[in-house]
Amino acid sequence: MGGQAFGVAPDALTRIAKDISQVHVQGAQICLVVGAGNIFRGINGANQGIDRSTADYMGMLATVMNALALQNALEHQDIKARVMSAIPMQTVCETYIRQRALRHLEKGRVVIFAAGSGHPYFTTDTAAALRASEMNCDVLLKGTQVGGIFSADPLKDPSARHYNEISYSRVLEDRLQVMDATAIALARENKIPILVFSMKESGNMIRALNGEGDFSRVVADAD
Repeated sequence: MGGQAFGVAPDALTRIAKDISQVHVQGAQICLVVGAGNIFRGINGANQGIDRSTADYMGMLATVMNALALQNALEHQDIKARVMSAIPMQTVCETYIRQRALRHLEKGRVVIFAAGSGHPYFTTDTAAALRASEMNCDVLLKGTQVGGIFSADPLKDPSARHYNEISYSRVLEDRLQVMDATAIALARENKIPILVFSMKESGNMIRALNGEGDFSRVVADAD
């Protein structure tokens, strides 16, 4: 949304595409999962009286809009990208097929996964952990509004403690609201470390990957 209250802000979209480009030019294979809170959030629709499954499907369709916008922004950075949707809609994008997605990555294309997991009641966080597992990813990055994981919402509680490193179990036990519990459990099961960083400033993605700047790392429990 950038500074807007709704929709897609072109300047924010371009900034995010440039951040992804910084990682891509280093030779990394990148796949992305996008949410849709800037357009429609399923849980909010359910709270307003829409059937939960229907609201979630509406949110999935909104992620396709964001994915197409991000694909366009990446192509303006001279990066080849493909949108793959968990809900078939061949007119606008490819349907998700694991082997085809892996092939796109091998060819140096950025793959953008849309429509979450294709099922209601599952968040895009869970979809990200699922796709990261299917794509054999080395790391899962979570872009947020703040610089990592805190003991409380730092935007509301100035005394909130920042965690440089924290275990999957601690995130689950303390119910830290960085990703939903299903996503954390799936990442733990498949031994995928998670880096949580702020998307609000340019360059934070590459800095987190290089171990620099403000971010948090979710790792395996200590033996």
